[in-house]
Amino acid sequence: MAFFMQQVVNALQRGSFYALIALGYSMVYGVLMLFNFAHGDVFMVGAYIGFFVSSGLLALSAVGFLSLPTGVTLALVLVLTLIISMLLNSVVGMLVERIGYRPLRGAPRASAAITGLMIGIILETSNLALLGAQRRSFPDLIPGETIHVLGVNITPKKIVIVAVSLLLMFGLHLFVRRTKWGMAMRAMAYDYVVVPLMGVSINTIALLTFGLGSALAAAAGILYGVAYPVLDPYMGVLFGWKAFVAAIVGGRGSVLGAGLAGFLLGFIEIFVAAFLPSTMRDLIAFSIILVILTFRPHGFFGEPYSAQLRL
Repeated sequence: MAFFMQQVVNALQRGSFYALIALGYSMVYGVLMLFNFAHGDVFMVGAYIGFFVSSGLLALSAVGFLSLPTGVTLALVLVLTLIISMLLNSVVGMLVERIGYRPLRGAPRASAAITGLMIGIILETSNLALLGAQRRSFPDLIPGETIHVLGVNITPKKIVIVAVSLLLMFGLHLFVRRTKWGMAMRAMAYDYVVVPLMGVSINTIALLTFGLGSALAAAAGILYGVAYPVLDPYMGVLFGWKAFVAAIVGGRGSVLGAGLAGFLLGFIEIFVAAFLPSTMRDLIAFSIILVILTFRPHGFFGEPYSAQLRL
């Protein structure tokens, strides 16, 4: 039982990354009917932004700028790193939409898909050109001893990662359901032809959607760096594709569905690796997802109805 619960804790941590990244895919797909294949690399950029922001804040604290106890300083650095990095990465996402996707809004959908792949390659190679191929070690912002509960090892990192992820997902849910901007996004997802005629700017909603998704991707990148403190320019490729699959399984434009599907993928991967050879992890995970989509082609919370497909 202790072994099983330990894997549950590990799965919650891994699923948090997939869920946060999948939300960005799901929102863009839901509102604009667009597959943003560059989103995995936006996650990578967010992780690197978090690395430089946290390193700079720690350097300032080292020279006495933040004269606080060590634990308080690290907590403050983590909060500031999340806020600043999410804001900066949202700008990156908006630039991707404005420069890469908006000129192709009336083009065939395949053109946008290829553009997303090219933007991802540009972000990767730009990282290599500017920073080199060496990996970066993310600062340890959440120290603390392991907590033993009924034979289960729980670290402060796991608690913070899962808690922050759930808080961000809940905040996004409230934004989409309780604000006028969120209402406009949901309306655009339902019928993008009529909503602009009612005075809602599709350009503004597109920027907002990309910005929110990129901000969540930055949070995922920072939390990933805290859990696995090794960053490299290609870290977003595999995570991006898996989160994209989770977004499809969750259902078009469903915040709840993308979150649940992300955690489901994390649970499958962790439990397969725990009981079977780790080389079978992706094979079994994607086989299960294939079965799910066979019986639920619209995903967990997707609806058969969708407006006319557009780019």
